[in-house]
Amino acid sequence: MHRLPAARLLPVCVLCTAALLTATACTPGSGDASASAAAATSPAGSASPGASTTLTAAQAQAALLTEADLGAPWVPTQGAATWRDGVLKARTTVPGCQRLLDALYSDEPLGAPTGTYAVTGFDDGDDSAQLRYQVLSQRPADVDRALAWLRTLPQTCSRFTATTTRSGKQDVRVTALDLPAVGDARQGLRITFTSQPNTSEDSYDSDEWDEGDGRNAEPTTNLTLELAAVRVGSEAIALTEGAPGTLPPNVTAHAVQSGTQRLTDVRLSARAQA
Repeated sequence: MHRLPAARLLPVCVLCTAALLTATACTPGSGDASASAAAATSPAGSASPGASTTLTAAQAQAALLTEADLGAPWVPTQGAATWRDGVLKARTTVPGCQRLLDALYSDEPLGAPTGTYAVTGFDDGDDSAQLRYQVLSQRPADVDRALAWLRTLPQTCSRFTATTTRSGKQDVRVTALDLPAVGDARQGLRITFTSQPNTSEDSYDSDEWDEGDGRNAEPTTNLTLELAAVRVGSEAIALTEGAPGTLPPNVTAHAVQSGTQRLTDVRLSARAQA
């Protein structure tokens, strides 16, 4: 990690049936301090809480990352970052890539939760970064299908234009992100949203943006986003970390490593108690 953890008092996590971070967008570290930092639920139709392969809501909550796992300056979130509506709320005409934009905006890279689900969020005020972390009990086949789709995106959506609600047209680039070799299956992506002056194309080849092309002058990276998803048996973790410009280093890899270990420990404990 790039910063040493600082000792902090952790807030009491609140169990509820509402999804996290659907409140009105605000700048990380500002806004209503009463916004809940974590939530967990077992939707109707999920497997029996006593089943050894499905976590209860309390167990999913216990598998979430904490402020202590991330260290300073990460603190429990105060609400959705301004870039969520400003950049991620976007449309594209490029076939197949709208699904990616929708998944990023809804924070559902593995699809809508169908089983036990817990989520928490953190803000890094130093870098205007925000991290959202989820633990889900999903059918392994469904998770693997979602991971397989994510794996195709560096080829099928490597570069495209998206029109945002507040930040104009964005040059979107998608590349694979290396993750620690943890869990049963995993996939990571890095997505950047960059303003490009005088662009009107809905799609283009990378050759059109060679160095020296006047249309590529002084681009501004409005958002860098890292997405990671890992399946651990019949559970999965998913996280997104985003910031304007450059992300703080090594946070995603550390969160994946720590989160997978925490989930593995909770699963072993749940199996022992079954």
